[in-house]
Amino acid sequence: MRKTILIVSLCFAVVCSICLAEEADYYDWKGLKSYSAHNFTESIAYFDQSIKMDPAYTDAWVHKGDAERALKDYNASIESYMGALQANNQTKAAWSGLVESYISLKNYAQAAQASAKIAEIEPNRKDNWLKAGNLLQMQGDYENATDMYDRALLLDTNYKDALYRKALSLIALDENEKALDLLDLVLMKDPKYKLASNAKGLILEAEGKYESASEAYENASQTDPLWGQPQINDIHALQAMGRTDEAIKIFVTL
Repeated sequence: MRKTILIVSLCFAVVCSICLAEEADYYDWKGLKSYSAHNFTESIAYFDQSIKMDPAYTDAWVHKGDAERALKDYNASIESYMGALQANNQTKAAWSGLVESYISLKNYAQAAQASAKIAEIEPNRKDNWLKAGNLLQMQGDYENATDMYDRALLLDTNYKDALYRKALSLIALDENEKALDLLDLVLMKDPKYKLASNAKGLILEAEGKYESASEAYENASQTDPLWGQPQINDIHALQAMGRTDEAIKIFVTL
């Protein structure tokens, strides 16, 4: 008799668990429909119901964080993403949401840490290492940023964005010659990589090589005539060479 009662109780518990999971799925689905219609406040109410049914339901936590981020309630979104990570620390969508929320709050240190975690979860994706490096670079941590770019380049030695970004870190670390080598490598692979041309011009100008700097700026401008930064830089280089008339001709077109 006792065995029968125990079996019935276990079956009841399993059935209840299944019912709760199905309800959690249902409310999460309802929330996503509201989210798609941009009814973000309503969607959060549904996600809360889903989480109430199953506190370990990572998707509902992430979706709630996304809705809060859409409402620009970044601190609340961080709490929701943390809720997902408490249930499963390997939830990439939650780490990605944290990155975006921290960036919105200009908390680049925390954003960099979350981005590095994504790279650890998916170490074979070069763009993960690039983003982690970019966030470190934004907060002035150039050495560690360089390490991130190197990790990306281990996966793809021809990764132009990582080569360019590494060059920027090297410039900040006063390693201009190494930076120039990388920028030349980028331009060899893609002569129209305007950012590399402009950065090369800045290094050459800083070294007093104004003629070469002007050529680099002109290359960037030819690639994108609407981009004003290399044209402004070229004006400075031309003035340094005493070619004021040419500088003025560029200036009046800006």
